[in-house]
Amino acid sequence: MLCGLWRSRHRRPEEPPVPAQVAAPVALPSPPAPQDGGTKRPGLRALKKMGLTEDEDVRAMLQGSTLCKIRSRTWHKERFYRLQEDGLSVWFQRRIRRAPSQHIFYVQHIEAVREGHQSEGLRRFGGAFAPARCLTIAFKGRRKNLDLAAPTAEEAQRWVRGLAKLRARLDAMNQRERLDHWIHSYLHRADSNQDSKMSFKEIKSLLLMVNVDMNDMYAYRLFKECDRSNNERLEGPEIEEFLRRLLKRPELEEIFHRYSGEDRVLSAPELLEFLEDQGEDGATLARAQQLIHTYELNETAKQHELMTLDGFMMYLLSPEGAALDPAHTGVFQDMNQPLAHYFISSSHNTYLTDSQIGGPSSTEAYVRAFAQGCRCVELDCWEGPGGEPVIYHGHTLTSKILFRDVVQAVRDHAFTLSPYPVILSLENHCGLEQQATMARHLRSILGDMLVTQVLDSQNPEELPSPEQLKGRVLVKGKKLPAARSDEGRILSDREEEEEEEDDEEEAGAAEQRRRAKQISPELSALAVYCGATRLRTLRPAPPPPPPGQVSSLSERKAKKLIREAGNSFVRHNVHQLTRVYPLGLRMNSANYSPQEMWNSGCQLVALNFQTPGYEMDLNAGRFLINGQCGYVLKPACLRQPDTTFDPECPGPPRTTLTIQVLTAQQLPKLNAEKPNSIVDPLVRIEIHGVTSDCARKETNYVLNNGFNPRWGQTLQFQLRAPELALVRFVVEDYDTTSPNDFVGQFTLPLNSLKQGYRHIHLLSKDGASLSPATLFVHICIQGS
Repeated sequence: MLCGLWRSRHRRPEEPPVPAQVAAPVALPSPPAPQDGGTKRPGLRALKKMGLTEDEDVRAMLQGSTLCKIRSRTWHKERFYRLQEDGLSVWFQRRIRRAPSQHIFYVQHIEAVREGHQSEGLRRFGGAFAPARCLTIAFKGRRKNLDLAAPTAEEAQRWVRGLAKLRARLDAMNQRERLDHWIHSYLHRADSNQDSKMSFKEIKSLLLMVNVDMNDMYAYRLFKECDRSNNERLEGPEIEEFLRRLLKRPELEEIFHRYSGEDRVLSAPELLEFLEDQGEDGATLARAQQLIHTYELNETAKQHELMTLDGFMMYLLSPEGAALDPAHTGVFQDMNQPLAHYFISSSHNTYLTDSQIGGPSSTEAYVRAFAQGCRCVELDCWEGPGGEPVIYHGHTLTSKILFRDVVQAVRDHAFTLSPYPVILSLENHCGLEQQATMARHLRSILGDMLVTQVLDSQNPEELPSPEQLKGRVLVKGKKLPAARSDEGRILSDREEEEEEEDDEEEAGAAEQRRRAKQISPELSALAVYCGATRLRTLRPAPPPPPPGQVSSLSERKAKKLIREAGNSFVRHNVHQLTRVYPLGLRMNSANYSPQEMWNSGCQLVALNFQTPGYEMDLNAGRFLINGQCGYVLKPACLRQPDTTFDPECPGPPRTTLTIQVLTAQQLPKLNAEKPNSIVDPLVRIEIHGVTSDCARKETNYVLNNGFNPRWGQTLQFQLRAPELALVRFVVEDYDTTSPNDFVGQFTLPLNSLKQGYRHIHLLSKDGASLSPATLFVHICIQGS
């Protein structure tokens, strides 16, 4: 019905005349350092809109502080840090060979602010500074932590409290406020003489900053139309009028007027009609009235239960108007099924912050993985000096960290984002003595968090549920040979990997067998529900093997099983956990696509979280839903013991997905060093699912327009297994002579995709928000 309505009454809006060529938005350029040491504070309009200009902590940050940046025991450097007037960025200055170097970091890129010696860097190198004077700013993505010491404890607290307030206010902003704040921060920057008036030259500068490439004739005509005072300067209401014209959304106005009629306001019944055409669940008159009271800005209209164009735009730019179903953003799935019934967010070589050849190892990598919802982390354990096991990538130049420090990081950070269980996947290369030390550290540091015995003595062989294991830590490792099965003897992950890659080397196999017997009873006892086992064959008939065994497979072997025994592998994964890891040949810590493994029901599909790319985008998209808790219930076809599902032969098409790509808004500029550079954006939509569903289609590119490009193109997909499909929206900068440059993306499960007119809120390569950058699309889903 929804798609029929789209065809009958939602005709494609006529393309309005394009008044200008528009450029792609930018990462904000660094402002010049003040010549007076930061005491002169011009123009705080953008920060005023956040309501924090009177806050004492924020005012102190605006004045700036000299903080000591700490990198090592001997590398301590003073830097001047100051909050910018936009309230969204912090400027700092350093000196390189006596020449000042200016930099900026952004509040929205901060993952966490920690007080005291609560980072690996400050624990190791901050001993000369009292914990009360120290703070750590941890960033999203791959950027290193910023470890700082303030002159006094009070000054450190001002920065901790001030950043917390700014982050909270930023998180509370709706999309319209973010856009308003964004444009006013640029407006302040373009006002070169800070007189709160804009000459045509300053307006042209503003347009370039926000990536509007207007020809001079049109830009000047628009400028003069807003220059009511006719003095070649825009000020006050004239500037606001110019910005309103600049930010007009003709495609939204056309949709609004289609429903509102001649009076140009939406009544509650008219808004209900729009909601019904959107395919909104539970669309009622009361729901329409609630939306008016929530999003309408005009109090008079609100009192009369009417929605103006501004309120309509507020609604469509809100989370309720986004492509992701708001009902799926919290924990909404049944969390009482066995662990094997869930996809579980899993990391490979978790300790690494870079490549697996010579990159540094760090406990911070575990903290970052947990901050991304990861629930299964890997610990490569080797013999260390002084009887203390260490973690690193064996036989490489990667640095080493203490096993006990990693366990402490697990204790302190594993449950900050998600309450559901964490699995420690041990790759054990230690002798009996240090294995016993590992077991002792696990017990003493984790205490009651650690699962040391079965939870239900009545059903000792049944895997517990995420709900039963809230706040608990499971150990995955090899057990003593007493627990043999028809699958063969028990091996560690690394032994399995070696046997996979060196199968024909008898000497190597003999060494593996010898080492496999070297299992500490203390450590073996902790592998309660996750005993590492080698998967030799798949049983064709019941009874299934004990569920407390976990098979670890390389991506190569997993793909082979999927090709040769698809349904048998799916049935195996109904009862048992399977972990898949990247081939050891991926020296640069590249990833494989996790989708193929999910299609066969593998739960622990381990990726290098430190390596951004489309593979990690898929992982983030898969675990975006269900409160980002790291557990997502597998589709029913992957949970039924007698399932006939085979990912290689999923059956005929069941669902048609139709997406009309309409427009984009405020795309980020790619080359901040070249203010005149402009993107030529195109949109690609990718389907990641069973092999027969995988597809990618793209629009034409729009020349020189990253501010408000228009496409109006329709892309359609036929799907055989929609319950497994992920939809990835990608924006790229078209290039005729080289590969296209990545601009932004957003990935989510098809089953969490809302129909109708929706905004896609774009993310950067490392998953940070690119707000206010959005795509505007119309989505139609037909079939089961």
